[in-house]
Amino acid sequence: MSRAYWVAIYSEINDPEKLAAYAKLAGPAIASAGGRFIARGEAVKAYENGLMQRTVIIEFDSVDAATAAHDSPAYQEALVALGDGVEREIRIVEGVE
Repeated sequence: MSRAYWVAIYSEINDPEKLAAYAKLAGPAIASAGGRFIARGEAVKAYENGLMQRTVIIEFDSVDAATAAHDSPAYQEALVALGDGVEREIRIVEGVE
């Protein structure tokens, strides 16, 4: 079974306070579901389209584990706290063996 990576790309942060409230809940929810943060922050260097956006990469043992983390009640509570505080994309991709 391949590892999976949850990749979140933030195109806009509308409310830093909502993002902070989300992070306070989301971090423990993700960690308790087996997620391991491997990168988090604004891009250090950007190529192609040159978008210097906040990016978060979280590693999970499987796609099922990443999906379960996202769908968990604890993470859903974090999403309520986030509300319209950001505009972003989240993708779950399978790792390469």
